[in-house]
Amino acid sequence: MKISTKGRYALRMLLDLAEHKDDGYIALKDIAARQNISKKYLEQIIPVLNKSDVLSSNRGYQGGYKLAKSPDQYTVGNILRLTEGSLAPVACLDHDPIECERAAECITLPVWRGLYNAITGYLDGITLQDILDNQNEMYANNYII
Repeated sequence: MKISTKGRYALRMLLDLAEHKDDGYIALKDIAARQNISKKYLEQIIPVLNKSDVLSSNRGYQGGYKLAKSPDQYTVGNILRLTEGSLAPVACLDHDPIECERAAECITLPVWRGLYNAITGYLDGITLQDILDNQNEMYANNYII
């Protein structure tokens, strides 16, 4: 499994919004500048996030985007599922129940299930707030004299 640029940029964009959550609505150009991501690319990600009620938007002079919920309500797993479609390492795990006619005798299925459970367990256990807290802790312990 490889996370696409779309997934990585969506995560960075939402982390930027989480970091600036007290600043009101944030213009896309500001996020693009801080994250060094093309505004055009972010404009392609916005519809996916808007459709899923991840973002709240406001048009006009003070317009922009902000998170619809608090940063501790968004997991990395959910964000990547929105942008990537699936986190399953093999196609047969995309459906529940498994639709593959070989599933009953598939000797490798337990391997793929284990990998899938490890991936989702890990990514669903990390929130945007966790990432911000980790970053703040890292900088708090970085003393320069």
